[in-house]
Amino acid sequence: MKITLKDGSVKEYGESKSIYDIAFDISEGLARAACCAKVDGKVQDLRTVLDRDCELQICTANDEEGLATIRHTASHVLAEAVKNLFPDAKLTIGPSIDTGFYYDFEHAPFSREDLDNLEAEMKKIIKKGAKLEKFTLSRAEAIKFMEEKNEPYKVELIRDLPEDAEISFYSQGEFTDLCAGPHLMSTKGIKAFKLTSSSMAYWHGDSSKAQLQRIYGTAFNKKEELEEYLAYWENVKNRDHNKLGREMELFTTVDVIGQGLPLLMPKGAKIIQTMQRWIEDLEDNEWGYMRTKTPLMAKSDLYKISGHWDHYKEGMFVFGDEEKDKEVYALRPMTCPFQYYVYKASQKSYRDLPCRYSETSTLFRNEDSGEMHGLTRVRQFTISEGHLIVRPDQMVEEFKGCLALAKHCLETLGVMEDVTFRLSKWDPNNREKYIGEPEVWEETQGHIRNILTELNIPFYEAEGEAAFYGPKVDINAKNVYGKEDTMITVQWDALLAEQFDMYYIDQNGDKVRPYIIHRTSMGCYERTLAWLTEKYEGKFPTWLCPEQVRVLPISEKFSGYANDVAAALKKNGIRVTVDERSEKIGYKIREARLNKVPYMLVVGQKEEEDKLVSVRSRFLGDEGQKTLEEFTNAICEEIRTKAIRKEEIQEEQK
Repeated sequence: MKITLKDGSVKEYGESKSIYDIAFDISEGLARAACCAKVDGKVQDLRTVLDRDCELQICTANDEEGLATIRHTASHVLAEAVKNLFPDAKLTIGPSIDTGFYYDFEHAPFSREDLDNLEAEMKKIIKKGAKLEKFTLSRAEAIKFMEEKNEPYKVELIRDLPEDAEISFYSQGEFTDLCAGPHLMSTKGIKAFKLTSSSMAYWHGDSSKAQLQRIYGTAFNKKEELEEYLAYWENVKNRDHNKLGREMELFTTVDVIGQGLPLLMPKGAKIIQTMQRWIEDLEDNEWGYMRTKTPLMAKSDLYKISGHWDHYKEGMFVFGDEEKDKEVYALRPMTCPFQYYVYKASQKSYRDLPCRYSETSTLFRNEDSGEMHGLTRVRQFTISEGHLIVRPDQMVEEFKGCLALAKHCLETLGVMEDVTFRLSKWDPNNREKYIGEPEVWEETQGHIRNILTELNIPFYEAEGEAAFYGPKVDINAKNVYGKEDTMITVQWDALLAEQFDMYYIDQNGDKVRPYIIHRTSMGCYERTLAWLTEKYEGKFPTWLCPEQVRVLPISEKFSGYANDVAAALKKNGIRVTVDERSEKIGYKIREARLNKVPYMLVVGQKEEEDKLVSVRSRFLGDEGQKTLEEFTNAICEEIRTKAIRKEEIQEEQK
């Protein structure tokens, strides 16, 4: 057989050989460094025997696939350590992931002390250097094998496999785990690892199934790489809005109020108020929207018409029992059906369309407790929601307009480069999830694909991510941990007008069904605040800052002038405070920096005599003395234009 290597060279063998033996034949050093391989582009275990012509790439820790193999093997070492220290723990799954690996166990929550003890046990296992041996069993034999080990989750996994499947296992010493691989040849191949955290998880990610405990870890080929990663991860944790937002007093949560129900504190509320007023003025004055205000709840009858009762009831907060009560109510998870009745309140002609309705909507969704995180996943939130009722011939241009508004908002916030666009499609193999006929879905998805292509917007497609009544564009961004969240949605709906008997009178006097666009211009305010907190590490652009200027008198003698300066700034709509404490000026400056205030105005005798202010900023440090008028004009222009000063961006990148 002929084995074509990565560099194009060819190795010929007269008999079958394992990938590991071929690596050893090439170089003993390569065999020692090898983690796995790619055979004709498919990742394979080093133990795989080759018996035909193929292309072969040996993967080391420098390759993505090789590093993943190290991490996968580390997850098995973790599982062995858990079984050694906590014999009653039940094994589930333990894959490698982009940041390392995890393993889920049925067990009580693990403390940091538990993780430290598990690390010590893992080091003992690695030091023994047990070889990982692969073997296979039939499905029936595999079930019996795991039943004897009292591992019910493994048994369930095996039962889900086909009857004729050959099931693979890996043993390392006395420990054996169900696994498809690939794995290192020996546990000694794990050079540097760390268990980073633990959390609750659900079996199969389903909140109706068993609660498990997930242990996260990471592994690298070198200690230096691990240390570099851990330093990076420490910075990530410090940027986590759930930590930083609380430290900055943007929001808090209280157990007796409830999970997923954050309290916005004055600073956080001011930022959201600023964004909300901006969006409302932008939509109403520049983009032709009409504002509505609709109820926070409705009878179940409304949601039955829309289809939400059948397709989304589990995600709603419902009051009453359908079998006992005449009327059952639910808090609204979206505003669309309410705005449809605003449209239906009067007859519309083709000249009245498009009708662009917008609302600052407070919504309620019964999210799983395991999904809650700070402000990104909550049970009550507020969005910049809107629905456009349009003629079919207006649909494409109005959809483009919604995308243009979304891009304008993202550019203004300084986050356009951080997002990806996804065409979220239906899943034709899951018809129960969706309403409408296949040809309608294919046509509408095609329209969106053409729009994104015409606008030169890079996008990817995802099956099964559409809403039950239409495909959409999801504009997504990753948080500091790499988890992707949807920030803005623009959705094509050719179906719900029929459900609600919506129509307009065309030029021939006939009743015609309109199309509907569901969209957000900026998305969820709480989630956006979380995003911006992490993006700017709390150093928000000046126009968004809850405190834009802090006046710092050098001593109490100059408090009067400091307050005069503040009063003048307030008249110009600038958010300003005065630090009149009897502290040294250096201390006041340091504290203002820690509070991430954009501008500090130091005032003393010279400033009072000459009617000046000494300007210090987050951007350039000491900006020197300026007249109050000069400073006021500059900051007002910065706020008016919603500028993001380049000096600050450069500092963020450092």
